[in-house]
Amino acid sequence: MHKLVFGVLMIVIWWMLHAMQIDEEIAIGTLYEGKRAINRAAHAAAQQLDRNKLEQGIVSIDEAKASAAALSYLQANLRLQEDLAPQPGSLLRDPVEIRVFRIINEDVQFPYTYINTEYDFQVTLDRPGVVLIAHMAYPRLFRALPPIEWELKGAAELVF
Repeated sequence: MHKLVFGVLMIVIWWMLHAMQIDEEIAIGTLYEGKRAINRAAHAAAQQLDRNKLEQGIVSIDEAKASAAALSYLQANLRLQEDLAPQPGSLLRDPVEIRVFRIINEDVQFPYTYINTEYDFQVTLDRPGVVLIAHMAYPRLFRALPPIEWELKGAAELVF
């Protein structure tokens, strides 16, 4: 009898470990999906030329259009609502928080090195660009374990 109980207990433990491994794999997939979304959003934002300044020969990013493009790309790629809360059926349960959205325009000398010590991020831009840092949390399948949280960082330059 004790061998049967031991066998059942081992099967339960094995299934729990397997489920935890699957949860970790889904979390890593969510991390990659989030990083791609941040990179795409930063790139989309960096491509929003300010046409009025361009007529004067100044290459610059339109801040309003850049912000709208970044939000649009994040919403589309991470299946978020307008307030960056997850849509029903999304892997995420908590809203994505944009921690840093910085547009580096012609008012600095290039190459420009952007340094953010709070998020341990550094990037050198050769022309106007965008820096985007967002916070994303993956809810665990097992409620006893805390969610996995990331600060996703991305940067892109204006390509012309």
